[in-house]
Amino acid sequence: MKPLRLSGAGLGFRRELIPSLKARVPDAIDFFELAPENWIDMGGARGRDLRAFTERYPFVCHGLSLSLGGPSPLDDMLLHKTRQFMDTHQIVLFTEHLSYCSDDGHLYDLLPIPFTEEAVRYIAARIRRTQDILERRIAIENASFYAAAPVADMDEAGFIRAVLQEADCDLHLDVNNVYVNSVNHRYDPLGFIRAMPTERIVYLHMAGHHNEAQDLLIDTHGADVIDPVWSLLDETYRVHGVAPTLLERDFNIPPLAELVREVEHIAHIQAAHRPHASVARTS
Repeated sequence: MKPLRLSGAGLGFRRELIPSLKARVPDAIDFFELAPENWIDMGGARGRDLRAFTERYPFVCHGLSLSLGGPSPLDDMLLHKTRQFMDTHQIVLFTEHLSYCSDDGHLYDLLPIPFTEEAVRYIAARIRRTQDILERRIAIENASFYAAAPVADMDEAGFIRAVLQEADCDLHLDVNNVYVNSVNHRYDPLGFIRAMPTERIVYLHMAGHHNEAQDLLIDTHGADVIDPVWSLLDETYRVHGVAPTLLERDFNIPPLAELVREVEHIAHIQAAHRPHASVARTS
Protein backbone atom coordinates (compact mmCIF):
# COMPACT_ATOMS: atom_id res chain seq x y z
CA MET A 1 0.00 0.00 0.00
CA LYS A 2 1.37 3.40 -0.98
CA PRO A 3 1.70 5.90 1.92
CA LEU A 4 -0.99 8.57 2.03
CA ARG A 5 0.15 12.04 0.99
CA LEU A 6 0.85 14.45 3.83
CA SER A 7 -0.61 17.94 3.29
CA GLY A 8 -2.91 20.54 4.80
CA ALA A 9 -3.71 21.03 8.49
CA GLY A 10 -3.47 18.39 11.20
CA LEU A 11 -4.11 17.58 14.84
CA GLY A 12 -2.35 15.51 17.47
CA PHE A 13 -3.82 12.02 17.85
CA ARG A 14 -4.70 12.11 21.56
CA ARG A 15 -6.35 9.12 23.22
CA GLU A 16 -8.94 11.31 24.90
CA LEU A 17 -10.08 12.51 21.47
CA ILE A 18 -10.50 9.05 19.94
CA PRO A 19 -14.20 8.61 20.86
CA SER A 20 -15.09 11.91 19.17
CA LEU A 21 -12.88 11.14 16.17
CA LYS A 22 -14.45 7.70 15.78
CA ALA A 23 -17.86 9.34 15.61
CA ARG A 24 -16.69 11.77 12.92
CA VAL A 25 -13.40 13.28 11.81
CA PRO A 26 -14.00 16.96 11.02
CA ASP A 27 -13.33 17.94 7.43
CA ALA A 28 -10.63 20.41 8.47
CA ILE A 29 -8.33 17.63 9.73
CA ASP A 30 -6.13 16.34 6.90
CA PHE A 31 -3.65 14.33 8.97
CA PHE A 32 -2.65 13.34 12.51
CA GLU A 33 0.54 13.25 14.55
CA LEU A 34 1.55 10.86 17.32
CA ALA A 35 4.52 10.15 19.55
CA PRO A 36 5.70 6.67 18.56
CA GLU A 37 6.93 5.98 22.10
CA ASN A 38 3.29 6.10 23.25
CA TRP A 39 2.01 3.66 20.60
CA ILE A 40 4.75 1.14 19.81
CA ASP A 41 3.68 -2.36 20.96
CA MET A 42 0.17 -1.08 21.62
CA GLY A 43 -2.29 -3.92 21.07
CA GLY A 44 -5.91 -4.61 21.89
CA ALA A 45 -8.65 -2.06 21.29
CA ARG A 46 -6.25 0.91 21.24
CA GLY A 47 -4.07 -0.75 18.64
CA ARG A 48 -7.10 -1.52 16.48
CA ASP A 49 -8.32 2.05 16.84
CA LEU A 50 -4.97 3.38 15.62
CA ARG A 51 -4.87 1.03 12.65
CA ALA A 52 -8.36 2.10 11.61
CA PHE A 53 -7.12 5.70 11.41
CA THR A 54 -3.71 5.08 9.81
CA GLU A 55 -5.46 3.20 7.01
CA ARG A 56 -7.49 6.33 6.19
CA TYR A 57 -5.33 9.31 7.17
CA PRO A 58 -1.66 10.29 6.86
CA PHE A 59 0.25 10.29 10.16
CA VAL A 60 3.50 11.87 11.31
CA CYS A 61 5.73 10.37 14.01
CA HIS A 62 7.05 13.08 16.34
CA GLY A 63 9.60 11.63 18.73
CA LEU A 64 9.87 12.66 22.37
CA SER A 65 12.84 10.78 23.82
CA LEU A 66 15.57 10.18 21.24
CA SER A 67 17.72 12.92 22.82
CA LEU A 68 19.67 13.81 19.69
CA GLY A 69 21.94 16.16 21.60
CA GLY A 70 22.40 13.99 24.69
CA PRO A 71 25.64 12.39 25.94
CA SER A 72 24.25 8.85 26.15
CA PRO A 73 24.35 6.52 23.12
CA LEU A 74 21.37 6.62 20.80
CA ASP A 75 18.61 4.20 21.69
CA ASP A 76 19.03 1.86 18.74
CA MET A 77 16.34 -0.49 20.01
CA LEU A 78 13.81 2.34 20.06
CA LEU A 79 14.83 3.36 16.54
CA HIS A 80 14.45 -0.17 15.17
CA LYS A 81 11.05 -0.50 16.80
CA THR A 82 10.07 2.92 15.45
CA ARG A 83 11.04 1.87 11.93
CA GLN A 84 8.93 -1.28 12.22
CA PHE A 85 6.02 0.78 13.58
CA MET A 86 6.28 3.29 10.73
CA ASP A 87 6.49 0.50 8.16
CA THR A 88 3.40 -1.17 9.60
CA HIS A 89 1.37 2.04 9.51
CA GLN A 90 2.87 3.41 6.27
CA ILE A 91 4.17 6.55 8.01
CA VAL A 92 6.79 8.44 6.01
CA LEU A 93 7.86 11.36 8.20
CA PHE A 94 9.68 11.18 11.55
CA THR A 95 10.65 14.35 13.40
CA GLU A 96 12.56 14.98 16.63
CA HIS A 97 13.60 17.93 18.76
CA LEU A 98 16.97 19.61 18.32
CA SER A 99 17.71 19.27 22.03
CA TYR A 100 18.46 16.60 24.59
CA CYS A 101 16.35 15.02 27.31
CA SER A 102 18.52 12.32 28.85
CA ASP A 103 21.85 11.64 30.52
CA ASP A 104 21.94 8.67 32.86
CA GLY A 105 18.19 8.24 32.42
CA HIS A 106 15.46 10.54 31.14
CA LEU A 107 15.33 14.11 32.43
CA TYR A 108 11.69 14.75 31.39
CA ASP A 109 12.46 18.09 29.80
CA LEU A 110 13.97 19.38 26.56
CA LEU A 111 17.30 21.01 27.34
CA PRO A 112 19.33 23.38 25.13
CA ILE A 113 22.46 22.41 23.25
CA PRO A 114 25.54 24.68 23.08
CA PHE A 115 25.61 26.43 19.72
CA THR A 116 29.14 25.26 18.86
CA GLU A 117 30.88 23.65 15.87
CA GLU A 118 31.63 20.61 18.02
CA ALA A 119 27.93 20.20 18.84
CA VAL A 120 27.04 20.52 15.15
CA ARG A 121 29.34 17.62 14.23
CA TYR A 122 28.18 15.50 17.19
CA ILE A 123 24.46 15.93 16.57
CA ALA A 124 24.77 15.61 12.80
CA ALA A 125 26.44 12.22 13.22
CA ARG A 126 23.59 11.07 15.46
CA ILE A 127 21.00 12.33 12.97
CA ARG A 128 22.72 10.48 10.13
CA ARG A 129 22.70 7.27 12.19
CA THR A 130 19.01 7.82 12.99
CA GLN A 131 18.25 8.19 9.29
CA ASP A 132 20.22 5.06 8.47
CA ILE A 133 18.30 2.96 11.01
CA LEU A 134 14.89 4.40 10.17
CA GLU A 135 15.67 4.16 6.44
CA ARG A 136 14.03 7.57 6.10
CA ARG A 137 15.06 11.18 5.96
CA ILE A 138 14.04 12.90 9.23
CA ALA A 139 13.23 16.47 10.20
CA ILE A 140 14.56 18.21 13.31
CA GLU A 141 12.45 20.68 15.27
CA ASN A 142 13.73 24.00 16.60
CA ALA A 143 13.19 23.79 20.36
CA SER A 144 12.17 26.37 22.94
CA PHE A 145 14.77 27.00 25.64
CA TYR A 146 14.99 29.25 28.67
CA ALA A 147 18.71 29.48 29.50
CA ALA A 148 21.38 29.64 26.82
CA ALA A 149 24.54 27.57 27.15
CA PRO A 150 27.52 29.69 28.31
CA VAL A 151 29.62 28.85 25.21
CA ALA A 152 28.50 29.58 21.65
CA ASP A 153 30.19 29.88 18.26
CA MET A 154 27.03 31.04 16.48
CA ASP A 155 23.45 32.13 17.11
CA GLU A 156 20.44 29.78 17.20
CA ALA A 157 19.50 30.27 13.54
CA GLY A 158 23.07 29.69 12.39
CA PHE A 159 23.31 26.57 14.54
CA ILE A 160 20.14 25.09 13.05
CA ARG A 161 21.32 25.81 9.51
CA ALA A 162 24.70 24.22 10.24
CA VAL A 163 23.12 21.04 11.64
CA LEU A 164 20.75 20.75 8.68
CA GLN A 165 23.66 21.07 6.26
CA GLU A 166 26.04 18.74 8.10
CA ALA A 167 23.42 16.05 8.71
CA ASP A 168 21.65 16.47 5.36
CA CYS A 169 18.23 16.33 7.03
CA ASP A 170 15.08 18.43 6.94
CA LEU A 171 13.54 21.07 9.20
CA HIS A 172 10.41 20.79 11.31
CA LEU A 173 9.73 24.46 12.00
CA ASP A 174 7.80 25.18 15.19
CA VAL A 175 6.39 28.68 14.76
CA ASN A 176 5.35 29.04 18.40
CA ASN A 177 8.83 28.06 19.57
CA VAL A 178 10.26 30.81 17.38
CA TYR A 179 7.91 33.32 18.99
CA VAL A 180 8.61 32.07 22.55
CA ASN A 181 12.37 32.21 22.07
CA SER A 182 12.17 35.63 20.42
CA VAL A 183 10.54 37.05 23.54
CA ASN A 184 12.71 35.19 26.03
CA HIS A 185 15.99 35.89 24.20
CA ARG A 186 15.07 39.22 22.61
CA TYR A 187 15.40 38.70 18.88
CA ASP A 188 13.23 39.39 15.83
CA PRO A 189 11.02 36.34 15.15
CA LEU A 190 10.45 37.22 11.50
CA GLY A 191 14.17 37.62 10.97
CA PHE A 192 14.63 34.13 12.39
CA ILE A 193 11.93 32.73 10.09
CA ARG A 194 13.56 34.37 7.08
CA ALA A 195 16.92 32.86 8.05
CA MET A 196 15.60 29.30 7.77
CA PRO A 197 16.33 27.46 4.49
CA THR A 198 13.12 27.08 2.49
CA GLU A 199 14.30 23.92 0.77
CA ARG A 200 14.65 22.12 4.12
CA ILE A 201 11.23 22.98 5.61
CA VAL A 202 8.83 20.02 5.38
CA TYR A 203 6.58 20.42 8.42
CA LEU A 204 5.30 23.07 10.86
CA HIS A 205 3.88 23.20 14.37
CA MET A 206 1.50 25.72 15.93
CA ALA A 207 0.74 25.83 19.65
CA GLY A 208 -0.15 28.00 22.62
CA HIS A 209 2.08 29.00 25.52
CA HIS A 210 1.93 30.42 29.05
CA ASN A 211 2.89 33.98 29.99
CA GLU A 212 5.00 33.56 33.11
CA ALA A 213 6.14 37.19 32.98
CA GLN A 214 6.36 40.01 30.45
CA ASP A 215 9.74 38.75 29.29
CA LEU A 216 9.29 35.02 30.00
CA LEU A 217 7.03 32.74 27.98
CA ILE A 218 6.73 29.00 28.70
CA ASP A 219 6.01 26.62 25.83
CA THR A 220 3.19 24.52 27.32
CA HIS A 221 0.97 23.43 24.40
CA GLY A 222 -1.83 23.99 26.89
CA ALA A 223 -3.53 27.14 25.63
CA ASP A 224 -5.01 28.68 22.50
CA VAL A 225 -2.69 30.10 19.85
CA ILE A 226 -2.37 33.87 20.23
CA ASP A 227 -2.68 36.47 17.47
CA PRO A 228 1.05 37.28 17.12
CA VAL A 229 1.80 33.59 16.52
CA TRP A 230 -0.99 33.38 13.93
CA SER A 231 0.54 36.42 12.22
CA LEU A 232 3.95 34.76 12.30
CA LEU A 233 2.49 31.65 10.63
CA ASP A 234 1.04 33.84 7.89
CA GLU A 235 4.46 35.43 7.35
CA THR A 236 6.11 32.00 7.38
CA TYR A 237 3.88 30.87 4.51
CA ARG A 238 4.55 34.12 2.70
CA VAL A 239 8.31 33.65 2.96
CA HIS A 240 8.62 29.89 2.52
CA GLY A 241 5.36 28.66 1.03
CA VAL A 242 2.78 26.32 2.55
CA ALA A 243 3.85 23.13 4.35
CA PRO A 244 1.78 20.62 6.36
CA THR A 245 1.03 22.30 9.69
CA LEU A 246 -0.12 20.71 12.94
CA LEU A 247 -1.96 22.17 15.91
CA GLU A 248 -0.30 20.91 19.11
CA ARG A 249 -2.45 20.68 22.22
CA ASP A 250 -1.05 18.44 24.98
CA PHE A 251 -2.65 19.81 28.16
CA ASN A 252 -5.97 21.43 29.10
CA ILE A 253 -7.42 19.72 26.05
CA PRO A 254 -10.84 21.13 25.15
CA PRO A 255 -13.55 19.24 23.25
CA LEU A 256 -12.76 18.34 19.66
CA ALA A 257 -15.15 20.97 18.29
CA GLU A 258 -13.12 23.72 19.99
CA LEU A 259 -9.78 22.35 18.80
CA VAL A 260 -11.05 22.13 15.25
CA ARG A 261 -11.64 25.87 15.12
CA GLU A 262 -7.86 26.38 15.39
CA VAL A 263 -7.20 23.66 12.80
CA GLU A 264 -9.66 25.48 10.53
CA HIS A 265 -7.74 28.70 11.15
CA ILE A 266 -4.54 27.00 9.95
CA ALA A 267 -6.38 25.78 6.85
CA HIS A 268 -7.78 29.26 6.21
CA ILE A 269 -4.30 30.83 6.28
CA GLN A 270 -2.97 28.06 4.05
CA ALA A 271 -5.75 28.68 1.53
CA ALA A 272 -4.77 32.34 1.32
CA HIS A 273 -1.27 31.28 0.24
CA ARG A 274 -2.18 28.46 -2.16
CA PRO A 275 -0.75 30.26 -5.22
CA HIS A 276 2.67 29.80 -3.60
CA ALA A 277 4.37 26.49 -4.26
CA SER A 278 4.27 24.08 -1.33
CA VAL A 279 7.68 23.26 0.13
CA ALA A 280 6.55 19.88 1.46
CA ARG A 281 8.33 16.96 -0.18
CA THR A 282 6.71 14.14 1.78
CA SER A 283 4.50 11.88 -0.29
